[in-house]
Amino acid sequence: MDDLGTPALRLERDGPIAWCVIDRPSARNALTPAMYYGIKRAVRLVNRDPDLGALVITGVGDVFAPGGDLGGRSEPGESLPDDVYEDVLPFLAIRDSRAPVVAAVNGICQAGGLLIAMMADIAVASDRATFRVPELLRGIPDATFAAALPAHVGIAAARDLLLSARPFDAAEAQRLGVISRVVPHDRLRAAAVEAAHQIMRTAPEARAHVKRMLNERYGFIDYQTMFGALERSAEMREGMRAFMEKRPPSWVPPGVEF
Repeated sequence: MDDLGTPALRLERDGPIAWCVIDRPSARNALTPAMYYGIKRAVRLVNRDPDLGALVITGVGDVFAPGGDLGGRSEPGESLPDDVYEDVLPFLAIRDSRAPVVAAVNGICQAGGLLIAMMADIAVASDRATFRVPELLRGIPDATFAAALPAHVGIAAARDLLLSARPFDAAEAQRLGVISRVVPHDRLRAAAVEAAHQIMRTAPEARAHVKRMLNERYGFIDYQTMFGALERSAEMREGMRAFMEKRPPSWVPPGVEF
């Protein structure tokens, strides 16, 4: 079945390509746990369906994905297996997928949304897309970014993007190596299809070996520290509260612009 466990994700078939469309405009495509897990379901579906050869992940409107829903909201009709916890996140499933995964970044791409794009085999971004790594603004020590971002951009640029949490545009994202391709907005779908076809032309077994060797560059991902902070960190609770109340967190010194 093509049901991904949430009405906020659509799976659309177009020949050998499955499109996973993030479609929650009422919350600016913020990802619920069921949506995160639904993206993992889409990866698994493409890998086991003989009629499908690749997955493209994209969003609606001017947003790709801004990361998780910090308000803790969900959508009616969502389903999530019991006791998934850490297993809810799709990033490693995307990274390790034998079937090609392409991200078609149509707009705002932040936090978990940016990790989805970075873990894809090829990320094709609209020239209107914008990017940010905002986790430290919320008190979250994100383990996937700490491992993956330096592998993409080097230590100096990773420090800049992680520690400043500043926004950056598609041209800079491509120049730094966060994503690989930038195209005019109206060519995004065609460019994503082209990228998927290019990968599908390569030999699957040899491609899997090359992906395994590439993925070794990411090193250790310290999920124990990250999930421990999500359970116990007073900083994270304050960061989330400040975000919802639209104010600076308490750790921001007076006189510092937020």
